[in-house]
Amino acid sequence: MEFPNRISGCRLRDSIHGLVSRSWEAMVGNRGKLKDFYIPNYILVGGAVPKIKFAPACPVIVFVNTRSGGQLGGELVLTYRALLNEHQVFDLGQTAPDKVLHKLYVALETLKGRGDVLAADIQKRLRIIAAGGDGTAGWLLSVVSDLKLPNPPPIATMPLGTGNNVHFAFGWGKKNPGTDRQSVQYFLNQVKTAKEMKIDSWHIIMRMRTPKEGSCDPIAPLDLPHSLHAFHQVSKTDTLNLEGFQTFRGGFWNYFSMGMDAQISYDFHAQRKLHAEKFNNQLINQSTYFKLGCTQGWFFASLMHPSSRNIAHLTKIKIMKRQGHWEELHISPSIRSIVCLNLPSFSGGLDPWGKPNRKKLRYRDLTPPYVDDGLLEIVGFRDAWHGLALLAPKGHGTRLAQAHRIRFEFCKGAVDHTFMRIDGEPWKQPLPVDDDTVVVEISHFGQLSMLATPSKRSKSISDPASPASSHDDDDDSSNEEEYPEDSGERRKFGASDTFKIPDGIDIAHFNILSLPVQQNSLVVISNRKRAVLLSLGLIASSF
Repeated sequence: MEFPNRISGCRLRDSIHGLVSRSWEAMVGNRGKLKDFYIPNYILVGGAVPKIKFAPACPVIVFVNTRSGGQLGGELVLTYRALLNEHQVFDLGQTAPDKVLHKLYVALETLKGRGDVLAADIQKRLRIIAAGGDGTAGWLLSVVSDLKLPNPPPIATMPLGTGNNVHFAFGWGKKNPGTDRQSVQYFLNQVKTAKEMKIDSWHIIMRMRTPKEGSCDPIAPLDLPHSLHAFHQVSKTDTLNLEGFQTFRGGFWNYFSMGMDAQISYDFHAQRKLHAEKFNNQLINQSTYFKLGCTQGWFFASLMHPSSRNIAHLTKIKIMKRQGHWEELHISPSIRSIVCLNLPSFSGGLDPWGKPNRKKLRYRDLTPPYVDDGLLEIVGFRDAWHGLALLAPKGHGTRLAQAHRIRFEFCKGAVDHTFMRIDGEPWKQPLPVDDDTVVVEISHFGQLSMLATPSKRSKSISDPASPASSHDDDDDSSNEEEYPEDSGERRKFGASDTFKIPDGIDIAHFNILSLPVQQNSLVVISNRKRAVLLSLGLIASSF
């Protein structure tokens, strides 16, 4: 007697499943879309709310840098748009990520205020995909950090660059991926099952006098990376708050480096900028890096490069291991490159710090490296041969120190410039030619969530298998004390304005999603509503 009932139950479930599938196809307009990752139009661009809603298991917003590394981004954009809603896939060469996320979160907050359960669920489950190189990953992380979003979405990185160090550290690989439907769908399924993992972020402040002549261009238009931004508001008590000085602020997530490696990277980027068509293959790009290391003489640095370019002659380095106590870091005069490392992945996935044994850790007052312990590992290299030592099973650079704040002070010397790099983006840094000082200071900023696969190299201090932390991470307060007048602004990267709904305003009563944003719109709005929309960045000041 139970057998027919069981058949009837199966048929009923099949019928419901078929009805839901047909409704889903009717809602998205065509077949082939992946509903586990799909965000409906009414949330992204406004319009009518569908009668039947589907809660995606893993809603994503995709940002693709079409200029990264092997230049596969253009094909990826097309594939992602074929699999998802085209309005949830963005080309970073055409659309700024902070504008996209700002608009999306205004829409989500508005719909949540109206009781939209799907909007609340999408905000809770949302994940970001950053397809590009290390610079792209850092750019997206800085934007999400500065926006200070409610429930900031975790970020997965798709490797399109040359080095892809951030990607490798969290298990996403180093090789450029396939751009076909099957490859992209496989990656999306990895994103759905990936685990969240905290990562430290690092704030950088750079002060210098605007150079008027010499080997480097003036500050405008000094070609700085995405992650450094001009910062004009300075404290009245700042000793460098003088006419002719300029401040830059920004941040990084993997490393800050200076010297030999940054110069090779700078020349590579300069060549790619001039002849982009020659750099459309990851293997070609990596071989070009190696050739530059050879032609610049870094394998015989003691013969080919003057000692005036060595790190000890360029700068005085101070570090803070314990709260409020600066100490000078003395390094060997033979060190020609210095790396301040947050992740165990540098120069194509190599680990400069390595794995020191317990005896060395105890003898030198070091701790095991974690990506969320509030400490940077500081490593030095003598030449390119020293760098190749990382390829050995137990190879590592010269371990100099661990610190949660680092300060570089450059005074007039025999050279007028050096090379610096943060998260894969290099620049040519002017040095003082008079009795001035260029200051670069790095401090712990906070944390964000990355998405990691089981093959990740990064380790977390919160992992049950990790030993207890041996320091107290309260360096945020030290910055508040040092910069009491403008600490709020200094404690940002400068990548985006903060996302904030004005206090006392219920935007659920505003029909924001259907409001045109063109400056010539004839829509009439009240002064109060106009002020709110201006504060949210949804209309221009001339609206």
